[in-house]
Amino acid sequence: MTQTVKLLNTKGSELGELNLDDNIFGVEPNIHVMHLALKRQLNNARQGSHNTKTRAEVSGGGRKPWKQKGTGRARAGSIRSPLFAGGGVSFGPKPRDYATNLPQKVRKLALRSALSAKIEAITVVKDFSELDSIKTKAVANILKDIKAEGKVLIVADLKAEENKNLEKSARNIASVKLLYPSNLNVKDLIEADSIVATENAINEITERLAK
Repeated sequence: MTQTVKLLNTKGSELGELNLDDNIFGVEPNIHVMHLALKRQLNNARQGSHNTKTRAEVSGGGRKPWKQKGTGRARAGSIRSPLFAGGGVSFGPKPRDYATNLPQKVRKLALRSALSAKIEAITVVKDFSELDSIKTKAVANILKDIKAEGKVLIVADLKAEENKNLEKSARNIASVKLLYPSNLNVKDLIEADSIVATENAINEITERLAK
């Protein structure tokens, strides 16, 4: 089954209709799978470089700070004990790898769910060939003409000849994020208020997720 969306040019005029595969853009969103994919993405983005020193790694503390008995104080063997300021840290974080994985079928289901959940926010344009120079204002006007508001995600092949000026023209707009179709992910999809995709990007996404 398929559903159709309007195919626009960068001035907001209709050029025709584009068929979208219901198996990709019309499934019942699986919230649990989307959550797993989002958690995987956030975990894999973590550096895991946090580090604290144990009492064995803190410098100093070789001498017993005071004698064992007769001072009225609790016995202590090292001033670098976790009980003292400047001492080691008990059970503190150490460098680790947070990377998690999901089966490819689950990752694809998460993308299909996210695309289906955001179908009302998707605008499809033919391409950005009418952007004939590098100009930020031109991209701002395009987004206004096609009624893309809020946080905008633009999905396009930025190296293609017809989109050659898009990246440099749009990168200074704080509310716009650019993605290659191959880098499409759940986090950026669900965070976007408006999703603008080129016709070729839609075809590439469909081909990738249909396998």
